[in-house]
Amino acid sequence: MLAAALPDLESLDIEAMKALVIEQHERFTRTLNSRAGEIERLVLLVAKLNQMLFGRKSEKVLRQIEQLEFQLEDLQVASAVEETQAEAAAERPAAAKPRRRPLPEHLPREIHTHMPGHDACPDCGGRLRELGEDVAEMLEYVRASFKVLRHVRPKLSCDGCDRIVQAPAPSRPIDRGLAGPGLLAHVLVSKYADHLPLYRQSDIYAREGVDLDRSTLAGWVGATSELLKPLVEAVRDHVLSATKLHADDTPVPVLAPGNGKTKTGRLWTYVRDDRPSGDPTAPAVWFAYSPDRKGERPREHLKLYRGALQADAYAGFHHLYEAGTIYKVACWAHARRKFHEIHLAHASPTTSQAIERIAALYAIEAEIRGSRPEIRKTIRQARARPLLDNMRRWLEATLAKLSAKSDTAAAIRYALSRWRALTRYVDDGQLEIDNNAAERALRVVALGRKNYLFAGSDSGGERAAAMYSLLGSAKLNGLDPEIYLHQVLERIADHPISRINDLLPWNLALHTPPVPS
Repeated sequence: MLAAALPDLESLDIEAMKALVIEQHERFTRTLNSRAGEIERLVLLVAKLNQMLFGRKSEKVLRQIEQLEFQLEDLQVASAVEETQAEAAAERPAAAKPRRRPLPEHLPREIHTHMPGHDACPDCGGRLRELGEDVAEMLEYVRASFKVLRHVRPKLSCDGCDRIVQAPAPSRPIDRGLAGPGLLAHVLVSKYADHLPLYRQSDIYAREGVDLDRSTLAGWVGATSELLKPLVEAVRDHVLSATKLHADDTPVPVLAPGNGKTKTGRLWTYVRDDRPSGDPTAPAVWFAYSPDRKGERPREHLKLYRGALQADAYAGFHHLYEAGTIYKVACWAHARRKFHEIHLAHASPTTSQAIERIAALYAIEAEIRGSRPEIRKTIRQARARPLLDNMRRWLEATLAKLSAKSDTAAAIRYALSRWRALTRYVDDGQLEIDNNAAERALRVVALGRKNYLFAGSDSGGERAAAMYSLLGSAKLNGLDPEIYLHQVLERIADHPISRINDLLPWNLALHTPPVPS
């Protein structure tokens, strides 16, 4: 752009000279502000790109191999689910099953003998004598070691009438399945909490002298996921019966069927946790998977929900607020993050002051965490409200001085445009200052995505959501997820569906050791 030519200065009077100087100064100031904003934007962009460039490294070939492994794994689990459903509809004769390899002889045996509950023949009262026994073995896992549980059921015959008496066979989590509840719990937790794919688990077990190929493990995962469905639905019902929810979502790369390419699915999390406001109701988290991020997904998830929704600025949530049955609560952690990212790349007095002002709000929250809602509201009104009113005036005044294109201005506009939702927590002691509960729930997904990169299919994403719901809810209630699943799988096969709530984490807490601190 060519600079404008200066007029003949000798011909200008004093007033014209002053006007020219003012005009040149204003033009120069506008240019400097524009450049400063552009520099700030570019510095922030470079910092973000460097983080993306150096924050994640992997070899392309290894990535492709692992994705193929996951695609195969999900196909095998899906086949197991279909097989389980088919068996439930029409029982398959035992003779149709292939012959199973015997369990390794080198493993220790723990013998459980199941005697009939009768000292005499239930028909005639005659004396019972030993006739023989049925023996069935089940492979079990006990915290980093395998053992074989040998269930022995002596057969007793009556001297008086030849009646044969025998204890019923103990139930198994998977009908006629080889795996005990502890082993199934370990496989599930290793896959979904410790992010170990089944093919890696198979290698680990082989080193212990136990041959469990991936297809066998996949069959167990598929059958167990079907068994646990009613429990996951009970978790969902508990979460959605709340009057305040934390919500968030995260992308999940998913292998598209057939072509080996990837698409982007979505995992949504909804957290119920009112402990910070002194409510003793059990916390829980429900995950849902969808193949896309359309706004209809959260609308379907929350179609029966009524209350406060603490979430980010995702446009798909906006339609939820139109009917008035769900109202928006914004997140100060998101607002602070805008300033913090700029501060890391290009610190300024404005970003420093913004971060300090938000920190003062959080200091109040730390003092009142766990107090009753009415106490929290009273203290917030007295101490946080004046800070927020003052902050708004400062943000508006600061925004007027900044270039509209600067990142700092964008961060300020983000906060001001959501001010009502950001300050709603002051008027309701049940609400939180941020959405960190949902973000914490999603950390397990982020760690898993880093380790195994993709889900193998949409059905694999749905199974992951179900398992994250159970494991996450167990952890929120202070339980070791593996011990919790072990206890559930010991009972669920014989447990009446009408009492499925008995197996929810908070109802098993008294019988499950807590997570070590």
